Amino acid sequence: MGVSGCGKSSVGEGLSARLGIHYRDGDDLHPAANVEKMRAGIPLTDADRWPWLDRVSAVLASEAPVIVGCSALRRAYRDRLSAGAGGPVTFIHLSGSRDLIAGRMATRTGHYMPTSLLDSQFAALEPPGPEEALTIDIDQSLPALIAAIAIHLEGASP
Repeated sequence: MGVSGCGKSSVGEGLSARLGIHYRDGDDLHPAANVEKMRAGIPLTDADRWPWLDRVSAVLASEAPVIVGCSALRRAYRDRLSAGAGGPVTFIHLSGSRDLIAGRMATRTGHYMPTSLLDSQFAALEPPGPEEALTIDIDQSLPALIAAIAIHLEGASP
């Protein structure tokens, strides 16, 4: 979880390969209307996000175990995901500075989310506490980031 551009897709794909767990990109679950709003530089509202979060919850429930990249910016969103998943959900918060993430967003291609919406993402973000998620600083190499998260997840497994 985290704001756009924090590395959810790259980390999710890397964790999937390392742990042998299927990865789904939450961006692919957005209704077309949400994608068009974001492409136009219009921030999503809660009313826009609820149906999307329900789609993500359905994936969590029906495809478990699964890794899903999802912004889950607010506590209410994370609560909805957890309630709809029908089982335990582990949140990993990919945290980084606005400047670092803006720089990454400026170099990526093929994504509908414009850098202009980054401020709205940070404004909506309610960082999770340690009881709710593992927060990890993204200012490190992708392999180091994936390794740190995998070690946490492997240690947390029953």
